[in-house]
Amino acid sequence: MISPRRIVAVLKKELLQLRRDRMTFAMVIMIPLIQLLLFGYAINTNLRHVPVAVVDQSGTELSRTLAQIVQATQVVTITEQLTTPQEAERAITESRVRAALIIPPDVSQRLARSPSVGLGLPNATDQTSSRPVAHWIVDGSDTMVASAIKSLRTMPLTELLKQPPNRLVPTFEVTLYFNPEQRSAVNIVPGLVGVILTMTMILFTSAAIVRERERGNMEMLINTPIKSIELMIGKIIPYIFLGVIQVAIILGLGHILFDVPINGGLGTLLIVTLLFIIASLSLGLVISTLAQNQLQSMQMTIFVLLPSILMSGFMFPFDGMPKPVQMIAQVLPATHFMDMIRGVVLRDASLYELRWGILWMIGFAAFGLLAATLRFKKRLG
Repeated sequence: MISPRRIVAVLKKELLQLRRDRMTFAMVIMIPLIQLLLFGYAINTNLRHVPVAVVDQSGTELSRTLAQIVQATQVVTITEQLTTPQEAERAITESRVRAALIIPPDVSQRLARSPSVGLGLPNATDQTSSRPVAHWIVDGSDTMVASAIKSLRTMPLTELLKQPPNRLVPTFEVTLYFNPEQRSAVNIVPGLVGVILTMTMILFTSAAIVRERERGNMEMLINTPIKSIELMIGKIIPYIFLGVIQVAIILGLGHILFDVPINGGLGTLLIVTLLFIIASLSLGLVISTLAQNQLQSMQMTIFVLLPSILMSGFMFPFDGMPKPVQMIAQVLPATHFMDMIRGVVLRDASLYELRWGILWMIGFAAFGLLAATLRFKKRLG
């Protein structure tokens, strides 16, 4: 017969144990809180304020008004003024901007001759009115960013023109770079490299130190002349090779099965991948020195994985997040790697063009290894 008294006794024991297990209690509170904040505040699929550049080859009041009207849509935010289309292409490759508006030199003359402006000048010829007003060049590697810019293609410019010059002609010409067909696989496969490496590399090493403690190997390590930094480096080296194998499998199968191009150099790809693997492994080591057992290390890893995957730009556009969230996301290695791997694979970006992400990744890896080394104490308990 079921005894309510025994059930209550077990219930009290479980509640007491839960109260003492601070990490589990923190997960119960923090995971729904983090997800609520991420999905409700940080993640925004209605893309706004995409950073873009303007190449104003006309340099007139009318062209400046045109740029202001485009920015007033709030779909884009003009962050750079460049002088040539080549500079704009370089800015897109370096990921400083997502697109560039090229305003041609004759835009003022063409709009002035349009009867829709009503300036009393000769009417436009068919050739004049059959051209778009300006030209967008867009980083098509992110399909959501590309769709946001393409939404401006037929904007009517009602503040500038009483009617479009020719309703059959779009207001802006749009050229998509790196992924003109807007295939989702082209965007997802390189990003998947970052997600899988984040999950596996941090998980592998987050339990590395506590596992030694639980297996009783710590006594042996204490009695050896090995230094803390030597132990940390030795811990991560095998996983570096595993990470490289994972990247080769993902990109190789992505290229064969989904025809995802690999436009960048393999040397550049290897360097940025190694840096990210080391940074992720060092983060896992820091977690491992903080956790008391393997269960705690797994629980702490979840706190890192959730924001790393959701805020890195893999699933949701980084440019659509509020600025404070972007600043938090930029602390995480996955955010920088997501931009770098897409830069190398899709945009053929060089090491110089990725220099800021590379420098940050080196600093993160060095800081992580140093922190793990300092926290590791060659003593029991």
